Amino acid sequence: MLEALTDTEKQLLKKLQEGIPLVKRPFKEIGNQLGITEEETINLIKKLKEGKIIRQISPIYDTKSLGYDSSLVAFKVEGDMDKVAQVVNSHPGVSHNYQRTDEFNLWFTIAVPPDSQLGLGETVKLLAEKTGVKDYAVLKTVKLYKIGVKLDFGSVDEKETGDKQEKKLDYTLTEQDKHIVKITQQDIPLTGEPFKEYAKDIGIDEDSLIQKLKLYKDSGIMRRFAAILFHRKAGFKANGMTVWKVPEDKVDDVGYTLASYRSVSHCYKRTTNEKWQYNLFSMIHAKTKEELEDFVKKLSDEIGIKDYKILYSTKEYKKKRVKYFSDEFYRWEREILQEVYQ
Repeated sequence: MLEALTDTEKQLLKKLQEGIPLVKRPFKEIGNQLGITEEETINLIKKLKEGKIIRQISPIYDTKSLGYDSSLVAFKVEGDMDKVAQVVNSHPGVSHNYQRTDEFNLWFTIAVPPDSQLGLGETVKLLAEKTGVKDYAVLKTVKLYKIGVKLDFGSVDEKETGDKQEKKLDYTLTEQDKHIVKITQQDIPLTGEPFKEYAKDIGIDEDSLIQKLKLYKDSGIMRRFAAILFHRKAGFKANGMTVWKVPEDKVDDVGYTLASYRSVSHCYKRTTNEKWQYNLFSMIHAKTKEELEDFVKKLSDEIGIKDYKILYSTKEYKKKRVKYFSDEFYRWEREILQEVYQ
């Protein structure tokens, strides 16, 4: 719980979520800002990881910038939910998978590589067939208003400056870049010079790696190099995916308004279809269900949208970062194609 943490630990979590500095001794720089030593900083991070407050510290790469096709998918499961989730989880591109309170009751995000034999649509179709799911909806991102979980706010009402859509550098990934992405996805080594450890595995020098990571950040390939927390252990026990049916001419205004609140970590405009008509998705975090529902009602009044639903997660089946450029994708496709055509 955040309330049980010291002020130093809270400040450390805030800095780690904002992004670690891309320098040779990042933990020393963070420690200097907090008034503690490099060793104390590393030991505090170890403590917060052991206490299941910090889930992982690593680059948050942008799926689209890496050439992957991705989507949020909703399944309407009528049979054994656990078995369906297990099959869905077998796909290496599934990063998040939750049971939620809706007739569409299994929600997952999936990404497929640029050279996928199947492609996204066929992959989802095969997952549905394999699990016996008759009804599903593929809900692709049309516009991103905000992405970034930073659980360090006091009240759900707090506002912030929204994510700036800065012009990014154009950059095309090389094979070396793909190798760097593959290696740096691993949790950062908790040593004085963590980038040196990554560089050894990659086969380049530390300075070159740091320059590459800075380039990825400037080009938008990497959003930030940051910590992700365990929501519930951090004190945010009510997390609701709130979906809104917004008239087309109001979507941008509503999207940016929702994105201005610190308690809203994600906000997207998504595709709709005959099965799903809610076009704006917002992920909202609060300490209690009552606090969340009161806040959503307040948002509804502010933006003038009354047609909305809060979908609570009742079970987490998977939450991990996608391992980009992994052989696992191609192995999964080979296996499922063998099943289909055997």
